[in-house]
Amino acid sequence: MKMLEDLSSSSDSDTSDSNFKDISSEIDQKPVKKGFFTKLKEGLSKTRNNIVSGIDNIFSAFTTIDDDFYEELEETLIMGDLGVHATMAIIQDLKEKVKTNKIKDPKECKSLLIESIKERMDLGENAYEFENQKSIVMLIGVNGVGKTTSVGKLAGLLKSQNKKVLMAAADTFRAAAIEQLTEWAHRTNSEIIAQHEGSDPAAVIFDAIAAAKARKTDVLICDTAGRLHNKKNLMAELGKIDRVIEREYSDAYRENLIVLDGTTGQNALSQLKEFKEVTNITGIILTKMDGTAKGGIAIAIQAEYGIPVKYIGVGEKVEDLQKFNSNDFVNALFDASNEE
Repeated sequence: MKMLEDLSSSSDSDTSDSNFKDISSEIDQKPVKKGFFTKLKEGLSKTRNNIVSGIDNIFSAFTTIDDDFYEELEETLIMGDLGVHATMAIIQDLKEKVKTNKIKDPKECKSLLIESIKERMDLGENAYEFENQKSIVMLIGVNGVGKTTSVGKLAGLLKSQNKKVLMAAADTFRAAAIEQLTEWAHRTNSEIIAQHEGSDPAAVIFDAIAAAKARKTDVLICDTAGRLHNKKNLMAELGKIDRVIEREYSDAYRENLIVLDGTTGQNALSQLKEFKEVTNITGIILTKMDGTAKGGIAIAIQAEYGIPVKYIGVGEKVEDLQKFNSNDFVNALFDASNEE
């Protein structure tokens, strides 16, 4: 088992050196002055143009609230990646609110629409219960979605809450994944447990659990390999990790977060569906929301599977991953006012 200091001194391959230069330059930049809401609002500008402009056009074009009005609104929401299930639920709720409030002017529907979307994205009081007890958080997802980076950012977020955090580098198949996570451990002042590239991921988790118990760690965060949903052997490996956790750390609070790339739109739903069949998904980290036109997928995900988006990422820095706030998200999407 290699500790952080050992990994730091041994990462001298050509591949890791080139990766380190890029990673270090990203995570060592000085924090920007912009607040997270401002960055989220800017990041959702393409989504806003894709969805909200169309909605505003409908509100302006129609003088009465009729079936044609609802059909146009429904089509706009579906085309904006909100998905069929979310759209149908939102439209039905809007109809009920319009009837209850005796609304006649389409322009008055916008605030009701925003309210309906917020209600469907509310996470509830216990969304982050894992922070309040000894817990193990496993991040899964395909390659390229920002999984390892999200492990580092989540560690930084928890460290800012004075949590004792330990990372497990169980992505042993991807070149330089261990070195990348080691950089994040340095950046966030977190501890890390890892073995060599190509090691058994379940063995890494086994060692990390033992260390977490011995060190009285608050949160153990586990990175995993980019498990392509059509690779049965990789999915089997994920099941093996699950069994190790159940056997060795059954008293820990479990949190399984799938990392999804916000730019992939409906494809993210397909990935979620496949992983959900293998393990219990308790939440979602939605990355790369800075500049995507498919931000409506955040709404679709929760309506389709009832699995909440718990974190949202809008950049490369540690502070660019934050807890998901439905009020902030919808306000940013509709360019509404919000307190920083």
